[in-house]
Amino acid sequence: MSENLSAAASKAAAHSESTRTEPVVPEPVQPLRVGVIGLGFAGQAALKGYKELPDVDVIGLAGLEADRLAELGKEHAIPYLYERWQDLLERDDLDAVSVATPTQLHAPIAIAALEGGRHVLSEKPLARSGDEAQRITEAAIKAGRVLKVVFNHRKRGDVTVLKRHIDDGQLGRVYYAKTHWMRRNGIPGLGSWFTNREMAGGGPLIDLGVHMLDMAMYLLGEPKVLSVSASTFAELGPRGLGGSAWSTKVGVGSAYEVEDLATAYLRLDGGGVLALETSWATFRQSGDHFGVTLYGTDGGAEIAVPNYAVEDTLRIYTDVGGAAAEIRPEVRRGEGHRAVVREFVETIHGGDWSAHVGRDGLARARIIDACYQSALEGREVPVLDLL
Repeated sequence: MSENLSAAASKAAAHSESTRTEPVVPEPVQPLRVGVIGLGFAGQAALKGYKELPDVDVIGLAGLEADRLAELGKEHAIPYLYERWQDLLERDDLDAVSVATPTQLHAPIAIAALEGGRHVLSEKPLARSGDEAQRITEAAIKAGRVLKVVFNHRKRGDVTVLKRHIDDGQLGRVYYAKTHWMRRNGIPGLGSWFTNREMAGGGPLIDLGVHMLDMAMYLLGEPKVLSVSASTFAELGPRGLGGSAWSTKVGVGSAYEVEDLATAYLRLDGGGVLALETSWATFRQSGDHFGVTLYGTDGGAEIAVPNYAVEDTLRIYTDVGGAAAEIRPEVRRGEGHRAVVREFVETIHGGDWSAHVGRDGLARARIIDACYQSALEGREVPVLDLL
């Protein structure tokens, strides 16, 4: 009997050994091979963001300024440097590109990259117009690739905290919102591509206003914009006033062809309203000031950012025991461009790309189109349906 048991045990052990499977070890993530096009602040911010990530290899850099190209290539150990962006896109070992060029080049570069099977991270605005932005998003859909826009102000610490308060219902229904970005002297290069309508698409509305529009719409949960009523003014720039002392933008000999102040009133689905005000130059207190104010049925909030401050910028307004109360949440510094770059890379590695085709960038472009049309025609303008 014991011999039979022993034989059975031996047979069972042999069977167990033969059917035992080794633990599955996931294959390592292949580094994402990235190229950056543009050598200014935005391009350098993208470079720094990519270089911090362990699963990314920046293999190429493109830009027209030969000295800066060589300097950045050496600083970041980038093996392939090109003055022409077309030469970078001809590489067959490129997975993704960052587009950090003047706005007129966003569409041709992004579309060429997408048609070549590359993922694209574009600086804001996505394009000079809604139609141009739609061509880019259509290229992303057709190619089945990721298209993201660098809306880095969403990644501020105060925006992150306020978004959590809103999503938790602490403000109730927000029925009126205001957002602004105003400068005393901040035209980014008189005579540069920024002041050329064909190259830039517009002035502070498309440059600064798109950031604040995105911040407000993100906080509000992306309500549909039904119509806009807007006005634009060009009072200082055409007279050579309001130029920025810190601007290093290269002049192209352009006359001042864009607005230097814009204001817009946006009607939202559900009865809400968003007011937007933005200026490169106007007679006001010195410096840069931007922010957003929200009025809700159960509370209010304000982000006020003087001169790019990152501390003590958020206020929550509520009632405590029937008395008015002001809360100043502790806010950590946000990561800005670094967070956007990391999210772009994570999205690509995640493999679910169909929801990431630049629709937010297209939505902002359509709204800004309507604002410029309203200002030109002096009437309220409906916002076109989106892709």
